[in-house]
Amino acid sequence: MKRGAKRRSNRKSGMLSELMAAQKKRTSMLRLISLALAAATIGQAVLLAESVQRVFVENAPLASMIVLFAALLAVMAVRTWLAYANGRIGLRIAADAKRDLRARLLRSLAANPLLTARQGQTGGKVSVTLDAVDEADSYFSQYTPKMAEASIIPLLILVAVFILHVPSGLILLFTAPFIPLFMALVGIQTKHKSEEKFEQLAQFSGTFLDSLQGLVTLKLFGRAKRQEQEIQRSSLSYRDATMSILRVAFTNTFALETIVMLGIGIVALELALQLVVFQTMQFHTAFLILLLTPEFYNMLKNMGTAFHGGRTSLGAIRNIEAALAADAPASSQSNASAYSEISADGSESTNANPTGDRDNVIQWPVGRNAKASSATPPVIELHELAFDYGADTFALNAGSLTIQPGKQVAIVGKSGSGKTTLLHLIAGLLPPSSGEVTVNGQPLTAGAGEEEWFRNVSYITQHPHIFSGTFAENIAIGADRDVSREEIVHAAESAGLAALAAELEHGYDTVVGEGGRGLSGGEKQRLALARAFLKRPTVLLFDEPTTGLDLHTERVLMRAMNELSRKATVITIAHRLHTIRHADVILFMEQGTLIGSGTHDELLKSLPQYAEMVDIGRQGVGS
Repeated sequence: MKRGAKRRSNRKSGMLSELMAAQKKRTSMLRLISLALAAATIGQAVLLAESVQRVFVENAPLASMIVLFAALLAVMAVRTWLAYANGRIGLRIAADAKRDLRARLLRSLAANPLLTARQGQTGGKVSVTLDAVDEADSYFSQYTPKMAEASIIPLLILVAVFILHVPSGLILLFTAPFIPLFMALVGIQTKHKSEEKFEQLAQFSGTFLDSLQGLVTLKLFGRAKRQEQEIQRSSLSYRDATMSILRVAFTNTFALETIVMLGIGIVALELALQLVVFQTMQFHTAFLILLLTPEFYNMLKNMGTAFHGGRTSLGAIRNIEAALAADAPASSQSNASAYSEISADGSESTNANPTGDRDNVIQWPVGRNAKASSATPPVIELHELAFDYGADTFALNAGSLTIQPGKQVAIVGKSGSGKTTLLHLIAGLLPPSSGEVTVNGQPLTAGAGEEEWFRNVSYITQHPHIFSGTFAENIAIGADRDVSREEIVHAAESAGLAALAAELEHGYDTVVGEGGRGLSGGEKQRLALARAFLKRPTVLLFDEPTTGLDLHTERVLMRAMNELSRKATVITIAHRLHTIRHADVILFMEQGTLIGSGTHDELLKSLPQYAEMVDIGRQGVGS
């Protein structure tokens, strides 16, 4: 446990070090401005003390004070501008750091979307990406500038007070450590409380979003009331965690104010004794020290307030670090020689191609900007391909296989045999645990060839996602370029959507609800096919999209799929006999293992499990 905690601490400090290392120029600028701010603070106190000495002690005429007052106003203006500049630099550091953190999270989530989706609630991940990153702001925008100021300004003020009066300097020197000591004690408690707060927020966000998405299901099964209670429990837990942090913050503020008042009071008492009782000090010196003392303590107090905010932000940063670490195993499952890594500065490097050249980028017969429809299907090869979702979970072993260009391939087997997992591996949506998938002889990786690969692939599932937007916009997603309305209409007509578009109130400009609300299952499938017609891919992946559809809709879809298949390699997860029968190659899966491949007739003769499955299918059709 201690070793794991140490590793997490090292990762956190390492990530913060990386973020701050990218801001060296700005942090150096913070120190320079803080040095100038210290000089302005001391200068303002000197000029103010001199003004009071001349006006109230020496009774100097106001006319002779114009230059002194002008200098005082100028120094005050400079001090205000320097404080503002420090704040602005802190905000810029925070903006860059938050952008970097969100980029890391998005890269981590996007590297393996399928595995990421299996690891937890979407609401929790959204909360980390949005809320936790926003909460980390104060570490960079407030804590960093205040720490730069606190490391310079109080020290210079202390030196100035020692020069003016040693006993006052000793009082400041011995009382000042109480502030950072108290900050450290409070900071430990704040850190744990903030981590608890963000855990509760992630849990609440996940529970709320899951409940919202499944509201109809909960209502139908009579679980709405129980889920309402669960949301209430999560909300109250988050409230309690937040109030605990506020309680610590109020305690921290009260203690800091008390220490500051006591420190100033002790210095004021000592100065009064020297000035009035012993008469060993001039008014000018005593007043100047009395002006510098609050500045000294206030700077430390501001540092304490910023320290509290910084510790709260560290809880958010730790949650971000935990989210990145949780997604790291998914990335590490990929073949070390074929899976890319993201470097600290955000650039991509691939183990298989460390020089950064394009040797292992998938090459297609057409130029990079040419339309995919003019390309030819690639050769797809599996080399000792294996995958598992983790210890004691489902494992797949597909072995080695070559899929020739333009072939019709069907993946069959019982439910849970690994058909979808195999299709996801071929699609490049999952990284293999061992072995690799090659396209035209080049490894299919998450960095080097992914862009070229997905430009030439379409994957149509049983439940294609429809975004909130117009009918035309949802079709246009299928293209990686700007498309005209004529192209969209032609793709829709090819997919059998012309009649539906004509019935819609605003035609192709009709807004479709998020998730395809307002569209039937068959209409969603045809919209997905329209995207494919717009893209004209050379590799088509189908997860039996006709399952559960009526006969007319299925015939419309089959005609469209056959047209798309003429110039493409087609790989289909098949459940129906007529789909299997006409395939060039049939891959039979059983308990995660590819146990046979061949044509329909070949497998009937050589594989009893396949023959049994076909026989059951025929009986089902007959009945």
